[in-house]
This record gives sequence, C-alpha cells and structure tokens, in this order.
Amino acid sequence: MEVEIRHFRAFAAVARHRSFSRAAEELSITQPALSRTVAQLEATLGVRLLERTSRRVEPTDAGREFLQQAERVLAAFDHALTTARGLGVLRLGFSWLLPAPWAQRTIKDFEASTGASVTLIRTDDPLEALHRRTVDIVVVRGDTAVPEPLRTIRLFDEPRFAVCARQSPLAGRRHLDWGEVRHWRLIVNTVSGTTGPWSWPEESRPRDIVETSNYDEWVETVAANRGIGIVPETARHRSPHPALRFVPLTNAPPVPVRLVHPPDGPRLLIRRFVDASLAAVAG
Repeated sequence: MEVEIRHFRAFAAVARHRSFSRAAEELSITQPALSRTVAQLEATLGVRLLERTSRRVEPTDAGREFLQQAERVLAAFDHALTTARGLGVLRLGFSWLLPAPWAQRTIKDFEASTGASVTLIRTDDPLEALHRRTVDIVVVRGDTAVPEPLRTIRLFDEPRFAVCARQSPLAGRRHLDWGEVRHWRLIVNTVSGTTGPWSWPEESRPRDIVETSNYDEWVETVAANRGIGIVPETARHRSPHPALRFVPLTNAPPVPVRLVHPPDGPRLLIRRFVDASLAAVAG
C-alpha cells in the first residue's frame, strides 16, 4: 500500500491531540476510520508510531521523530494547495459590526500566512447563508442553536449594554440592572438580534416588545424613543448615532461570539482562518 497524504494528516492529528476521538472530530471522520488509517500507516512503515492504552495515546520515540517530518510534509502540501488555487478566497459572513480589533487582526494574519484573501459578506441570517452556500464561514453572536452538521468554535464573550434615545428617562441613569429591563419597552431585532424576550425566564421577561427585522430599523426605532434596546459592547464603540445613549448593564449574561462553518467547506482555508481567529483572541 502506498502512503497517502491522508495517512500523514491522520497520524499528525492523533499525535497532536493525544486522542483518537478529538482527532476524528477535527478531521470530520469517524473514530474507527481514523484508527484504520493510522494502523495502515504503521503497517506500511513497519514501525509502531503510537502507544495506545485505555487512558491515553502517546507517540513512541519513532512516532515523535516521524511527527516532525510529517508536519513539514503537511505544511509544504498545504502551501502548495493554496498557491495552486490561485490565492484562494474565503467568504466570511456576518450580520452586523464585526468585533474589533479581533476581525482586523484575524483577517490580516490569515491573508499574510496563506496568500488567500477574505471576502466580507453581510447577511441578515448567517446560518441561512451557510445553508445556501453563499458563504464559507460565519460570525454568529448569541446562543442560537446551531443545527448539525455545522461546526461551532466559541471565540469570546461580549458584555451587554442598554441603548436608549437621549431624551429617554434611562439616559440619565449610570447603569441599568438586567432584572429591571422587564419594566421597559424592549425593541428587538428578530432576525439578527442577540437579545429578546427569549433571553429571560418566562416569569421575568419583558412583556412590552417592539419588533424590527434588521439592524438599521432597530437603531432608528431606538433613536425615535420608541423603547430601549440591548446590544453587545461592539455597538457602543461603532455606532456613533447622535440620538443614542449607551448605559452599562449590571448582572447581564454576556453575548457569546462564535465561528460556524460546514464540515465540507474549503477545509484548508477554514482551518487556517480558525487558527488565526484563536490566535487573535489569545493575543
């Protein structure tokens, strides 16, 4: 049997994760298929690369040396693929206001390390855009359930802020408690908003709701003093609307920011974009 690039990827993933289950998840294959692939590689080479016990997986001495060579081969192969694809394009979908400076750092590092480019595509419903295949990976805020088989990577959490018109009684407050929101008329974006009546238990959620269907409608409705809104912190820095006032929220749960992508998209570009995203968070 000839050794193929899939054998290198399978062994390297297991050696890095010290786990067949986590490596199988990364490669989007079943654990039995991964085990067979690694066993084929060991049989072809005639050497044991991994020590397997019921509790852990560790590379052997030969496995550690082979891992260094395998990672060089994979890096060269991935670089060749990127070059051959003519400086490929990754389509990044988002509903509104990409988090800063995370987005700028991620895109810069991704493009510098891959030679590929990122195309930004605004869409009211990022998950639907993934379903239609008009984007490759999306930024999603909130706890919206992500259907299988989409993959999710949680990046970080954003604090919430209350938003009101400058003539609103709330504009004079130094802060608003999360439990007090129920006493105010709440304006929600039903398509891409991160906060709505669903954000509270039934007994404590706001009852007076004004619904809008996109971010621009939501902003102008709040600015017209039809009620208050709640947004992630990014909006406070990036929405210089002269009629709005941002008020800190106390005891409010944060808004999770996630990347979501299908398992069968452009795997190399997606993996490199996820790596750049996590590095930007850590940095």
